Amino acid sequence: MGFSTALQGRAAHEALVVRQDAELRLMEVMKRALQLRVKCDKEYAINLASVAQQGLKIDRADEMQGSLITKSWRSYMDELDHQSKQFKTNAELLEVVCEKLTHLSQDKRKARKTYQEEHTKIAARLNHLTDEVVRKKAEYQKHLEGYKALRTRFEEHYIKSGRGGRKLDDVRDKYQKACRKLHLTHNEYVLSITEAVEVEKDFRNILLPGLLEHQQSVQESFILLWKNILQEASQHGDLTSDKFKEIQKRIDNVISSVNPNEEYREFTEKHRTSPTSPVVFQFDEALIGDIPGKLQSSTLAVDNLTVDWLRTRLLDLELSVKDCQEKQLKMIEHVDAGAPVTANGSLSSNGTNGMQSSKESQHRQCKDLNALRCQEKQKQKLVDMIKFALNEVGCEELPSGCDDHLTLDQNFIEDSFNNHQQNSNSTSVSIMNELKRRGGVLTLLRGRHFKRKSTPQPTTPMTACRTKRFNTKMKPRSQSLGSLSMSLTTNRPLYEEEWFHGVLPREEVVRLLNNEGDFLVRETIRNEESQIVLSVCWNGHKHFIVQTTADGHFRFEGPPFPSIQELIMHQYQSELPVTVKSGAILRRPICRERWELSNDDVVLLEKIGRGNFGDVYKAKLKSSSLDVAVKTCRMTLPDEQKRKFLQEGRILKQYDHPNIVKLIGICVQKQPIMIVMELVPGGSLLNNLRKNSNHLTIRQQMGMCRDAAAGMRYLESRNCIHRDLAARNCLVDFENCVKISDFGMSREEEEYIVSDGMKQIPVKWTAPEALNFGKYTSLCDVWSYGILMWEIFSRGDTPYSGMSNSRARERIDAGYRMPAPENTPPEMYRLMLKCWSAEPESRPHFDEIFNVVDALILRLDNSH
Repeated sequence: MGFSTALQGRAAHEALVVRQDAELRLMEVMKRALQLRVKCDKEYAINLASVAQQGLKIDRADEMQGSLITKSWRSYMDELDHQSKQFKTNAELLEVVCEKLTHLSQDKRKARKTYQEEHTKIAARLNHLTDEVVRKKAEYQKHLEGYKALRTRFEEHYIKSGRGGRKLDDVRDKYQKACRKLHLTHNEYVLSITEAVEVEKDFRNILLPGLLEHQQSVQESFILLWKNILQEASQHGDLTSDKFKEIQKRIDNVISSVNPNEEYREFTEKHRTSPTSPVVFQFDEALIGDIPGKLQSSTLAVDNLTVDWLRTRLLDLELSVKDCQEKQLKMIEHVDAGAPVTANGSLSSNGTNGMQSSKESQHRQCKDLNALRCQEKQKQKLVDMIKFALNEVGCEELPSGCDDHLTLDQNFIEDSFNNHQQNSNSTSVSIMNELKRRGGVLTLLRGRHFKRKSTPQPTTPMTACRTKRFNTKMKPRSQSLGSLSMSLTTNRPLYEEEWFHGVLPREEVVRLLNNEGDFLVRETIRNEESQIVLSVCWNGHKHFIVQTTADGHFRFEGPPFPSIQELIMHQYQSELPVTVKSGAILRRPICRERWELSNDDVVLLEKIGRGNFGDVYKAKLKSSSLDVAVKTCRMTLPDEQKRKFLQEGRILKQYDHPNIVKLIGICVQKQPIMIVMELVPGGSLLNNLRKNSNHLTIRQQMGMCRDAAAGMRYLESRNCIHRDLAARNCLVDFENCVKISDFGMSREEEEYIVSDGMKQIPVKWTAPEALNFGKYTSLCDVWSYGILMWEIFSRGDTPYSGMSNSRARERIDAGYRMPAPENTPPEMYRLMLKCWSAEPESRPHFDEIFNVVDALILRLDNSH
């Protein structure tokens, strides 16, 4: 089906014109895109050429003569320059494509114009004849009506006047003219219809199909040209073309030609030298030539003047030797644990990277071990020399604290490490197995691992509470392995372990780990993936992610275990460091605090509000069926925001006052983190004021002010600055008792200086010194309390109504203070003004405020 049969209708013609316009617009878009591609490719070619030029700027290239890597690099840079030239060539060819597309667009515009003119031309004659037929028909009707009227008139005169008379002749003439005109019009009408029929037939069967068929051919020819242009554009931008492949192949060849064994051959031959001569250190005998007595060259002087010093130096040197031996032993112990191979000798990482990493690690360990061995030999030489001198005069003593078991055979260390280095691709003969095979060194291992001196910790009710449940599962280290395996048969999930703290943020964890060896386990979200973390207090705070093996086991640097509980117990009981680098040892598990609830203990019922961090729900505690309010924290928030969210719970947990909302607990075992608080049934004070504005009495309003003052007096006594005191952040129960809530911005300090900007600060409630200098004290809360009083007596109106935040600040700094709301007692308004004193020192403290409001209420009650 083609244009000639399918697109003859008027709507189809208009659609074809619209399609042509759309194609022209597409051509313009493509042209702009290709021009931008040309620009980008030219810029890339210039930059690539600059890279090649920069890469060839090798200072003092003669020093790298004969270097295969240098030759490879030069060839690499030359090929980059070839790539640059190829990109430039392709960009120039792409410019030609853009010109072709421009010409195609111009030709298409001409073709569209020609089509519209031809279509208009052939349609014009048919339209003209159609209009002519309509006009002739109208004339026909007009003359027919005139003819009928004159005929009627002629017949009437003919009957009245008979067959003669002048008047009759006039009527007859007019009748005959009308009759002649009617007949002529009739003929013209018939001829115009006949012509229109023929023209319409030709338009429909010949002219319009011919035009549409020609237009289809034109359109398709444009599409073919368009396709060819796109193919050219694709070819000139094809990075997989043979030209680029050849360049890349040459780059690969020159790089593969680098042979590490041949790299330094020419350099070595050119700079070959004889081995260095040893530097001879000799005692200068001229120093003692004039000194009588026992001083001899290269011999220690042992007498009453030096014996104490020699003994002290001997003790220091032996401790240094012992330290070197222990470091060597620790390094050997962890060679297998740190090597990237499995027990059967297969690579634990994929491909060359794992092998390279293994070799680098072995070379580094070998270098470090050699350094320690040399250091030990140097110290041992001094030890032997001092011992020999002391023995000669009968002065040798065993230094206090020295352990005969801790003498490590130097030859054994060398042999063990050399064996391991020669078998770097397999751990079938591991150093640890060799250590265990030799009984003397195994004694040393046991002494180090299982005889560590422990510092007695004072037992307090809190520590007993913290360790009670952990100790029921983690048996004493001296317990047999059989009993230990029996204690691992529990199937309880990880989140039920008392030392598992759920998704508690790192900042909160750090607060719990205070002593060396304190540890706990928690969960964190990294890159949208849950990970288990062991946090330990050890030279600061260390955090270790539990690694998961391919078979689903868990490990750090040591052996894997089927469960995280077994892994933690292994680290705790063996006293092995979690990692060699950290040296962190697990000594005391820190269990969840009493206010850390399980998420499963809370049943969310209905959403009752929304906070800065997430939604607020009415909920029920399973354990007591108590209705509570639960604030949730969105899982997608960063750790910093979660820390700020939990800050409210950390502050509230230590407060107990009838006018402070009570904390029941926090839930951090799972996501989402939740703060569980008492449910205050009346909801927000602000909403309550607005809802009950027509029913509140002066006495009730003053009672609300007293409640708020009582709560703030308690906070001030605890050095807590609320920083966001307002009616929206207070709750009220059914008895109109007000409770201070929303401690998200609070700080437990006498003075707090904002260091992170003043974002999201409630400007109209904040004291001028806090806005202007970022300095907060409890007297800033007093200013906010004055605004709260105004809200209460205005029944929930907005402070500084009609003013923007910036305008309100300007007016306040200029001395403006809001007028008293209607029906406000004068004494209460005077108290507001005192709270709004420009100088913080002139404002009353909350203890004074409470006493004033309480006295006013008492006086009001007595007057009634």
